[in-house]
Amino acid sequence: MKVIDPSFSFMHLPDGEFILQHLELAARTCYKSEDKASPDSARKLLSRIVRLGHDSVLEHISVTVRIVCDRGVTHELVRHRLCSFSQESTRYANYAQDKFGREITVIRPFFWAEDDARYALWLSAMQACEDAYLRLVDAGATAQEARSVLPNSLKTEIVTTANIREWRHIFKLRCDKAAHPQMRQVMLPMLAAFAQRIPLLYDDLAERFADSIREMSDQGAAASIF
Repeated sequence: MKVIDPSFSFMHLPDGEFILQHLELAARTCYKSEDKASPDSARKLLSRIVRLGHDSVLEHISVTVRIVCDRGVTHELVRHRLCSFSQESTRYANYAQDKFGREITVIRPFFWAEDDARYALWLSAMQACEDAYLRLVDAGATAQEARSVLPNSLKTEIVTTANIREWRHIFKLRCDKAAHPQMRQVMLPMLAAFAQRIPLLYDDLAERFADSIREMSDQGAAASIF
């Protein structure tokens, strides 16, 4: 059994300056002010659009991210309807096969130290799940039948595509302190990465959650970029 930490990577992310110019042209269509576009006008206009909440303009660019996390996190993530998802399937991925090393991979629960009794209980439960899964497959069960014993902590990969506006909505909900800790473990560093790569459009949210982003980083628990 492998125990790993969550991570994410950008699969499709247009250049930041292209994004601003593209969205500026879309926005100026509303006011028929295309003639006012200049090399430095996009930032001023889009800053105003974000401030005023004219968010429909932000729907004209999408970003795709590959996320490695546990299935408990993806169960919540896929509730965001204005996204496209492609997820590793436990119906078809047979972890008893050699390509998976005849083992399952699980996501470490960062909120328990490895010398904590609760972590030991969790680890024991994960091992029991793996043992039951492999025994079921060896007894003739198909992957889709044996998956009934797999845990929420099972590692999964999910490719998520959403437009700029929807990513902002996701971050507002999933970076909040009311969100599940392991969801925040992924979303807080992802928000920081968005703010770094796409100027202007996520700065306000990165500032709102700056303390939480810093705390997660200081704990060494933040999901990594691969």
